[in-house]
Amino acid sequence: MKVKLCGAGGGRLGTLAGLGRSGAAALALPGCLLYTRTGSAPHLTRDTLQAVGGVPAVAQLSLPALAELHEVLEEYKEGAAKFIGMPDAVLYCSLHDPVTPCPSGYNTNKTVSLWGNSGRMEMTASKFMDIQRAIQPDWFQCISDGDTVSGEGGRKRAKKSVDRSLSFLDVCLQLLEKSPELQGSVMFGAIEGGDILEERLRSARETAKRPVGGFLLDGFQGCAMAKETKLKLIASVTAELPEDKPRIIHGVGKPDEVLECIERGVDIFESFFPFQVTERGCALVFSYDCHPDPEAAVLKQNGAQDLEKNGAEEDQDEISKADPEMTPFEIFLKDKRYQDDFGPLLEGCTCYCCQRHTRAYVHHLLVTNELLAGVLLMMHNFQHYFSFFSAIRDALRDNKLDQLKKLVFRQVLQGPANVEPGQ
Repeated sequence: MKVKLCGAGGGRLGTLAGLGRSGAAALALPGCLLYTRTGSAPHLTRDTLQAVGGVPAVAQLSLPALAELHEVLEEYKEGAAKFIGMPDAVLYCSLHDPVTPCPSGYNTNKTVSLWGNSGRMEMTASKFMDIQRAIQPDWFQCISDGDTVSGEGGRKRAKKSVDRSLSFLDVCLQLLEKSPELQGSVMFGAIEGGDILEERLRSARETAKRPVGGFLLDGFQGCAMAKETKLKLIASVTAELPEDKPRIIHGVGKPDEVLECIERGVDIFESFFPFQVTERGCALVFSYDCHPDPEAAVLKQNGAQDLEKNGAEEDQDEISKADPEMTPFEIFLKDKRYQDDFGPLLEGCTCYCCQRHTRAYVHHLLVTNELLAGVLLMMHNFQHYFSFFSAIRDALRDNKLDQLKKLVFRQVLQGPANVEPGQ
């Protein structure tokens, strides 16, 4: 596995080559992972996933779901990829599912707590490596103590998280050397330290000294940490890391946050955000087209169409009440305004849903609780999100990242309906 960078300004444009046991797969950078639940993309079968454009080469599995299958996988002996029907996929196993909240206060010097369908599981470094031997992932996050919520515990807790994580990493690296099943696997070292800069830098420097294949920036999930603090820490940490190894960040998915992290040297993100949007009954409609011709660009977004529909601010407030987690990047398709809207979810989108179905049809599926609603929304949201990362790489290549960032940030303030890319 090797990072090949093109040296673009404003971000790390390049390729992560030599992936998988065969070494034939590659992941374009900056890029994202395919979010899965026990190896399956949410709402989608293998066939429907194949109809989604731009699917990343690396699929993310979360450890809690697989830990519950440990005995089965151990007996199976051929690894999780073949077991879940994805023998050619490159698998990355993360410690937690980014969508599932993890209760705080359960980690100790010897164990880290995971939370699955069966409740809490205490994980030692030795048990963790036993499960990894059964899973046989291509990449995996080393066990770490990331339970450092900003504003709680302070400097002492942050120091403890770094000490514990480095201790776990040393044990796991020793066990990795002795594990023939994991000889083709790459371990990612987790960088911890809460919101304390000195501890973050110590974690980065010490982890970089060890023979890890890449780095995970952990503990930046949620809104507990102030945005300025978060961005300053990310920039400081990535400056300490070697250029030739990939950097993954967990818990960052919104387009504006992704762009800010890319500017600060992050390579790989998760794709849980489209799943969360789908679960809300929403469709991603934000524009990422930096085309200089406004007329051509407007065709690729639903500007006039949505502006006409969205109408007064009171209506916008009503939609926001549907789910407090809703972002300016999406539209709420359960709203009555869409019951007679026979346009696609997003004008100009080439996804399976937009090419064949209308907003009115998806609205009908949602209000009648049809399972097909989740399938069609997931196909659209995944493809739109993966295309966003392709647009980021194009913007870096053409030195237009600032333009893309302005376009996306304008939509944060105004909503996607009110922004024309040519502005």
